Order: sequence, then structure tokens, then C-alpha cells
Amino acid sequence: MFQDQYQQQRIEKGKTLFALGHNPYRHNVVKDTGTKEFLECYEYVIESELKRDEHKNNTVVGRIKFLRHMGKAAFAKIEDEDGVLQIYFSRESIGEAWFDEAKKLIEVGDIISVTGFPFVTKTGELSLHVKHLEIATKSIVPLPEKFHGLQDKELRYRKRYLDMIMNADVRKTFKLRSRIVSEIRHFFEERDFLEVETPMMHPIAGGANAKPFITYHNALNVNRYLRIAPELYLKRLVVGGFEAVFEINRNFRNEGMDQTHNPEFTMIEFYWAYHNYHDLMRLTEEMFDVLLKKLKLPKKLPYGDIEIDFSKPFRKIAFREALVEIGGVSDAILDDKAAIIAYIESQNFSVEKNLSLGKLYEELFDLFVEEKLVDPTFIIDYPIEISPLARRSETNPNIAERFELFIAGREIANGFNELNDPLDQYERFAKQLQAKNAGDDEAHEMDEDYVYALGYGLPPTAGQGMGIDRLTMLLTNEQSIKDVILFPAMKPLGDADDTMTTEKKEEEK
Repeated sequence: MFQDQYQQQRIEKGKTLFALGHNPYRHNVVKDTGTKEFLECYEYVIESELKRDEHKNNTVVGRIKFLRHMGKAAFAKIEDEDGVLQIYFSRESIGEAWFDEAKKLIEVGDIISVTGFPFVTKTGELSLHVKHLEIATKSIVPLPEKFHGLQDKELRYRKRYLDMIMNADVRKTFKLRSRIVSEIRHFFEERDFLEVETPMMHPIAGGANAKPFITYHNALNVNRYLRIAPELYLKRLVVGGFEAVFEINRNFRNEGMDQTHNPEFTMIEFYWAYHNYHDLMRLTEEMFDVLLKKLKLPKKLPYGDIEIDFSKPFRKIAFREALVEIGGVSDAILDDKAAIIAYIESQNFSVEKNLSLGKLYEELFDLFVEEKLVDPTFIIDYPIEISPLARRSETNPNIAERFELFIAGREIANGFNELNDPLDQYERFAKQLQAKNAGDDEAHEMDEDYVYALGYGLPPTAGQGMGIDRLTMLLTNEQSIKDVILFPAMKPLGDADDTMTTEKKEEEK
């Protein structure tokens, strides 16, 4: 490791610094002022007569992103978490001997601590005039060439730390993500929801139709499943007496990866006793309204080539009605499996011939409706067959009292009135088990303990899950889920040196 000639040269410079009494990996470095704070605090210097205030003394710490030597002086740009600050130092200001050594040993990528006063350069830029400069951390891997920056998407995802060093906007995205999670948490806390934590390793994979990751518990000598959803445990808590609970945490699904799917992802799930799915939809609209205000985002947001309008009440349309009105599917074929299959194939799509009617509806929706749902839209009243945990409608037993929220052609949230009839739940689990035994890897397992919990009585409850990653994509105008997950899943490299090769190519551009 670190065998590259440029890396070796930097290692030697670090050794020289240490020999000169300048530890290249110091501790107890004090930073009393950030770059943004410095620039905001000393704006008055720009308008002052002397263009400097030598009575001030601040210590700023940052990574060198640009360095230019001019004989007996040097200008540099240092960057911290919040911004970039120009600094100036010279033989006179830091001492001739140290200046001459620093000129040879300190370079772009290094983290330095500088102490000095504010002044304005001849070009009018507020800067820090350095009186004391010290190395804080020596960088031994050179940064990519500044002009081109870090362009390689795969390298950015594999080396997020480097991506964040080179691209300040990436840091802004993840700061906003953190704000989103924080504001959502406060939203529910302010409405008397209790935040809880439920198991990540489950004895039975349940709570959603998905293929689980399987691990093994040595002490118990049993398989465990990384959770695909916390739903069944959260509803156990409602049985136990908590009437409003939520959890923000990771789920894991052993499925493919694309622009909107990562095998581990963050969701909020919440359950609300003595409320129904109409209450959930109202709460969700209110949450978006509050979130946009807190984040100071407009009601009309750009997303790629489209604009999402949050200013109007969210549209509500029944699942079957959406197939006809939005998807352009004839209502006349919707009760005929053969006719649906023929229609899908006539549109140049393939479809499995043995799918049930409910699954065929799902295919129609995915193919002809979903991408057309740009502005926030609640699709309500799903087929009961594809809603194994939702309560049946009292007026139509083939329909579930359920909704999904779609924005920009993507599912953002899923909610429904919870099934609290233990006998009905047992029958549905039994049907799911039959489907699983017939080869459906995503079908639910039978969870008898959950059914038994329902036997004690789950009060009338509505529950909802919402993807934090997809929500963050919308609010940051990012097109790939990898851009809102700090360390997304990546395929293994075929060769151990591939990363270095890619990085080297980036440097040579």
C-alpha cells in the first residue's frame, strides 16, 4: 500500500517534517473559527479604511485545496466543512526558516492550522493574514487534479470520503439529508408519537413482500433474517398499549440495485391507533408542508426535467380507476386474465402467464401508470390480494383500505388500515405460504406469534412506511439513490488494483 512514487515522496516529506519538530499527525489542534464564520464576522474589514484589523486573532483549520508560491510569499485556499477561505503567509510573517521548509514540505491536500488576522487583498478578497502556520495532518495520497475534479461516478461512490473532499455540493446534500431526518423526527414527536427501536435480526422474515438476507446465530444455532420491515414488531407494541409509535431505521432486502433501490435503505414506519388511512394521508400532506417550510424549500420543486407541485392538495384516485384514467387500460379487460396478458404483450412487454389477477393488476400499474404520477398522488383502494397485511374494505371485500403515495413517478410511501382480525390474518399468511412454497421468494412467511399477538386484540390502527432515501432524492434533486446514501452498495471490483487504476486515470486527466 502507498507504493506510488508520489505517495512515497509525500511519506518522506512527512518524515522530514517530524525530524524538524513538526509532527505531521498532530492531536489537540484547536480550531476557534470556521471559514464561514470568519468571512461573516469580518465583512466590515472590506469597508474599513485600512482593509485590515490586526487587533483580531483567529485560528482556522482546513485542508489546502489550492496553493501558489510567489517567491517570498504564498497564497492558499483552505477548506473546512462549511466553506473556503483564502490565506496569505510569507517569510516575514511566519519566519524565514519555517517558510523555506514549508514551501518544500506542505502541499495541496494537507490539513493545516493557521492563526492570524483579517485583511483584504488588492483584488478585494477578504483573507486571513497568517502569523502562525502548523501542519495538522499530512496527506500522503495526492488529490485529483483540481480543474477536472472528481468526475468518475463509480469512484465517487466507492470512495465517498474523496468525493466529499472534492465536491462541496455532496456535503451539502448529506447535511440536508440529516436535516430531513431530524425534522421528520421532530414532526412526529410534536404529535406525541413515541420513537422506538425494534429488532434488526428476525426469526421470521416478514412485514413486506421481499427476499431477505439470511445470517446465522452461532449461540442459538438458528438462522436469522435481516429485517425487511419493522411492521410486525411495531404492531406488537400497539397491541401492548402504545397508541402512536414510530421508528426511523434501516431495512434490508436481498434484491437488485438500480436508480431507486439499494439493498439496505432507511425508512420511517409509524402506527397510529384509533385512526384510519385517511388520517394518514392528511398527516402525510401536513408533514410535507411542514418539511418544506422548515427546509426553506419552495412549493414547486424542480426534479430533473420536471417540476413537482406541492402547493395543491394531493390527488387521490382508486387503483382500478388509475389503470383506466391514467394508464389508458380498457376497463373491459380488467376482469379477464387472458385479456390482460394479451394487452400487455400487444404493448411489447413480456409477462408471466401464471400470474394471479391481482399480480397482473400490479404489472399493469407498473407499466402504464406509475411513471405518469408526477405531482403527489395517493393511489387508494388496492386489490386485497397484493395487500396481505391490510384490512379489507367493509363495502368491497376484494379491496384493501390502503394507499400508496407516488411523486415524480416513484413510490414514496405505503399505508393502510391494519388488519386486526387474527383469523383473517392467519388465512392470508397461509395463502402467502402456499405462494412461497410454489416458488415466490418474496411471499410472507407464516408468523404464528404475530397472529397470536393479534389474538389479544390490536385496536383499530393505521400504519405507514415512507422511504427516507427516495424522499431525500426528491428534495435534493438527485436522480440516483446512490447520491443520497453515504456508502451505497457496489459490485466487488474484479481486481484489487482497479480502484488505484481508476484513481490514477482521474489524476492523469
